[in-house]
Amino acid sequence: MRRLGKMPGWQAWLVIVGMLSCSITGSLYLLGHQWQIERALFANHTVLASHGLSAMLATLALGSVLPFHIKAGFQSGRKRISGFSQLAFLMVLLISGGLLYYGPEATRDAVINLHWMVGLAFFAIFLFHGIGKLGIPKLRKSSIQ
Repeated sequence: MRRLGKMPGWQAWLVIVGMLSCSITGSLYLLGHQWQIERALFANHTVLASHGLSAMLATLALGSVLPFHIKAGFQSGRKRISGFSQLAFLMVLLISGGLLYYGPEATRDAVINLHWMVGLAFFAIFLFHGIGKLGIPKLRKSSIQ
């Protein structure tokens, strides 16, 4: 029997690939464009287009977990802070991503900074949230003695 809220294999794969590919391509573009590291390699249209396409995949993955995983996770009481932090950060990332593409030029610099700061925070929380799913054993008081 599956644990409450545990995603099927295809869905877990979709979420991991979607979120990690979006986070990695975004981080690469950040290194090249914002921080001027290997600008020719990372700050090009191919990396930015890959980030946009992987963001679409990540959005699809988010939609696939909304009906079941989030509800079950809330009811179980486990990982609520990291789960709902991810959800809030993803909402900010979706809105700021839309503003980067369709928003006014006057707000662009502020939105760029918001988008990459929230993106890095999301990436860290996504990794933290998934650690328990990797089967890393927890320390028990009896095993410490």
